[in-house]
Amino acid sequence: MTQKGAEACYSPQGKKEIQTSIAYYMSNATKIREGLKKVGYEVFGGVNAPYIWLKTSDNLSSWDFFDKLLDKAQVVGTPGSGFGPAGEGYFRLSAFGKKEDVEEAIARISSL
Repeated sequence: MTQKGAEACYSPQGKKEIQTSIAYYMSNATKIREGLKKVGYEVFGGVNAPYIWLKTSDNLSSWDFFDKLLDKAQVVGTPGSGFGPAGEGYFRLSAFGKKEDVEEAIARISSL
């Protein structure tokens, strides 16, 4: 079964579907990146991968920023410190999700 799935990925139809999925999630990444820039966040990434990094606001630790987004916006992401000491002060969001959910998350974060 796994081999048939891998084989399907390399078919013309499979390649087309993969490109459609990539375009969808990268469009979400662009929305997140641009939406957060618009309200003053310093953002990185989201150009070649569906992950967007942002500098935490108010010099919060990455875990304090996680708590703030969860408590006040009901948005979940990954504290940068989980990626090592250099990630402290940063926060990672993922563009893997429905367009409508991404737009709602941007609106919620923007309202903080």
